[in-house]
Amino acid sequence: MIVLFFILMLGLAKPSLAYDESAIVKVMDVVEEKEIDFEGIKQPYQLLETVIIKGENTGETIYITNGEYLSPQVRVYKKGDRLVVGLQKVVDGADYYYIVDYVRTDALAKLLVLFVVVTLVVAKWRGFWSMVAMVISFGIIFKFVLPNILSGANPILVAVGGSLAIVPATFYMSHGLNKKTTVAVLATLVSLIITGILAVVFVEMSKLSGLAAEEAGFVVSEIGNKINLKHLLLAGIIVGVLGVLDDVTVSQAGVVEKLSQAGKLDKYEVYKKAMEVGRDHIASMVNTLILVYAGASLPLLLLFVNNPHPFSEIVNYEMVADEIVRTLVGSIGLVLAVPITTAMAVFWFEKELKKT
Repeated sequence: MIVLFFILMLGLAKPSLAYDESAIVKVMDVVEEKEIDFEGIKQPYQLLETVIIKGENTGETIYITNGEYLSPQVRVYKKGDRLVVGLQKVVDGADYYYIVDYVRTDALAKLLVLFVVVTLVVAKWRGFWSMVAMVISFGIIFKFVLPNILSGANPILVAVGGSLAIVPATFYMSHGLNKKTTVAVLATLVSLIITGILAVVFVEMSKLSGLAAEEAGFVVSEIGNKINLKHLLLAGIIVGVLGVLDDVTVSQAGVVEKLSQAGKLDKYEVYKKAMEVGRDHIASMVNTLILVYAGASLPLLLLFVNNPHPFSEIVNYEMVADEIVRTLVGSIGLVLAVPITTAMAVFWFEKELKKT
């Protein structure tokens, strides 16, 4: 979310919204507050006096109801809250404003500043160039990958094309122009190809349609059926594994480089010792990756708790199978990146081994 906010601030992304016009208002007073009973279901109701502080008719006082209709969750607002409101224009009638969400940009901006400061203090110039690389990555995604997908191009080909641009540009900028980075770039591209093939095979075998994600319905309603959601799912897997491959391939190439420079080891011994380090990396990486996916899918995992349906049936749900395929395919690609990078690095640094 930090990165996305950073890109939005730079104006690289202009997300489509569900309403035609919007404004930002500040709650000046809670005029009325009570509970409404919807046939036994009680929920809070508020009448808010607000002032438009950004948008059309800035400075105008408007009254907005909250909780007027039955809803699964109704937030209770207080004086001083700043809210995003949507505007529905009514022909021959008063404009209707409704609450969309809180204004969170201030908190996000502070978090962004904290992220930048911590990164620069700890990593110094390396941290600075890594953030530049981050901006380039998301610039390519928002300026090349997403527009081409929206125009109807094959999401898989677009994701691969974007990766071919992201990998060398960001790797060399973050890690320098050297042999280690070159090995990491080549190993990452090979690993991405393998991951893409695995994704295609198992998405087809699992009969995944790409429609299980909540965002799929939004994409269809906003854009229509010109995008192949199955291909979009595959593209997401490829882009998702790209960032973690950076850490794996660069680290493993660095291990081989240091072992080669140390001398007294032939290429087989270097490969063996580098793989010992790589196995430790795999063990921690797979656990980390699983926990990251689990954290992102925590609401989905609630399906497995106190559910009357058998485990085999729940796993068979497309929304669950979708996450399982995404996690395992990505993990396999990352695990295979270790021996691939190690072998390529040993071959690349063979001259250093011969010198010693």
